Amino acid sequence: MFAVRSLLLALVLVAPAGPPPKPAIVVKPIPFGAARRAETAAYSRRHYGKSTWRLVHPRVIVEHFTAANTFSSTYSAFSSDAPDSELHELPGTCAHFVVDTDGTIYQLVPTSIVCRHTVGLNYTAIGIEHVGTSDAQILANPRQLRASLALTAWLMARYRIQLRNVIGHNESLTSPYHHELVTAWRCQTHGDWTSGDMRVYRRKLAVLVRRYGVLLGPPARPVDPNC
Repeated sequence: MFAVRSLLLALVLVAPAGPPPKPAIVVKPIPFGAARRAETAAYSRRHYGKSTWRLVHPRVIVEHFTAANTFSSTYSAFSSDAPDSELHELPGTCAHFVVDTDGTIYQLVPTSIVCRHTVGLNYTAIGIEHVGTSDAQILANPRQLRASLALTAWLMARYRIQLRNVIGHNESLTSPYHHELVTAWRCQTHGDWTSGDMRVYRRKLAVLVRRYGVLLGPPARPVDPNC
């Protein structure tokens, strides 16, 4: 009897704690009415070959930093109905979530809608922005990093996204899901969240999601972008 009780206790102690909990999220939507949805559908047709503004079964999570020091400036930029300042297309850029420096998580766009945050991956990727000007700044901010990891872990479990498909913007070209029809844009990417910093981030994320029994999936096999 003692042995049975000991075995049951051991099973309880090693059993996963259930799926990662949804972190506290402040819903603060940017304007995304009929005009922006139509612009998004047109963008998707040009760049991915399918006219839609809907994000169905996302397979990738892309981490970014805002290159700005306040949430308010980021919110204003993503709310704009003007073409983006870099590539000059409509709709303007956006991300689904923004993690502020104090750890507050804002949701700007539902995960069922395509956001322009990563060339070649918008059709299948959830974008998470972090208020700050470098990867190192975010990795060194315990409250912001803790909130980011909690949000990413929850999204991984909710959408069954494997660890290898949690990437930094700078890793976009080596994602097996990268797909870009416009030749001039095919090798476009950004410098935020380099592979070295994302290895640190993914190690911390793996420790967290293992507590909940989330399957990490096989190791990443980056593709050659030929850029």
